[in-house]
Amino acid sequence: MAKIKIILNPVSGMGNGVKQLPSIKEIFDSADLEYDITITEKVWDAATAAERAALDGYSGVIAAGGDGTCNEVINGLMAAGLTVKQLPSFGVLPIGRGNDFAYGAGIPSDLDLAAEVIISGNCSPLDVGFIKGGDYPDGRYFGNGIGIGFDTMVGLEAAKLKFIHGPATYAWGAIVTLFKYPQAPSLNVTFNGKTHHVESSQVSILNGSRMGGTFFMAPDGKVDDGLLDLCMPVRHISRLKMVKLMVQYTKGTQSSNPVVRTALSTEYQVEALSGKLVCHADGETICTDGKELKIKCVGNALSIYSDRGIED
Repeated sequence: MAKIKIILNPVSGMGNGVKQLPSIKEIFDSADLEYDITITEKVWDAATAAERAALDGYSGVIAAGGDGTCNEVINGLMAAGLTVKQLPSFGVLPIGRGNDFAYGAGIPSDLDLAAEVIISGNCSPLDVGFIKGGDYPDGRYFGNGIGIGFDTMVGLEAAKLKFIHGPATYAWGAIVTLFKYPQAPSLNVTFNGKTHHVESSQVSILNGSRMGGTFFMAPDGKVDDGLLDLCMPVRHISRLKMVKLMVQYTKGTQSSNPVVRTALSTEYQVEALSGKLVCHADGETICTDGKELKIKCVGNALSIYSDRGIED
């Protein structure tokens, strides 16, 4: 009988994780499969538990939490892949604040429905991103995407909020960041064999489609196409134009804006010629004073419990 490991972050979603524990137990107790739960206590516990579960032969490893928990579990599974030939399937119970990775991967936002996907056992391929540089010279994997500049600053501001939940935190973070609004750094962004010189306040590179619970930086992004989606303004714009652009992000219509460049590529390199790179991956800080970052897509790196591809 297949055995799965559920790794639960109790503080995900502003404490929603621990509140969902009884419901998770009830759902999986009634399912015809064997499971156990590890509850994390500190940063990187989820990565360690995921790697150990893969080495111990679990058939599935489930991240019960938000984007940060998913990121750690992905990193743990990828680390185990250096030793294990057949990695466990990866699953998500989206009980975090933004749940952007789950959205892009087609995981239902409802806990019961997300659990049904796991219990069904159906899996689909999953690409994984890899970023090297900043505080991670040896690299770190990501599931949803990275942001350089404006959206990282938004995330840092949103993380300071303790009494606002969901997408509203990112909306407030965006307002604060707009108020500060630093000059866009001068960058060289290389992809598909060409280097583009830009002055960009924001560079987003996604495996999924959405960031911040609201902003569709890659509305057509697919987690299994072997490519990462780029979205960036190519020159510094005023606060007012940035507000208008942010509205377009919420609708996924920014490609019609002449200041925005979009692209698809397997690899990217971002170099700061002036200023600095402030970067996150899945909401986790990569650097606040970086100079060069290299990003690539690892195609079909994992399999994920998903109903993608199933005909109704």
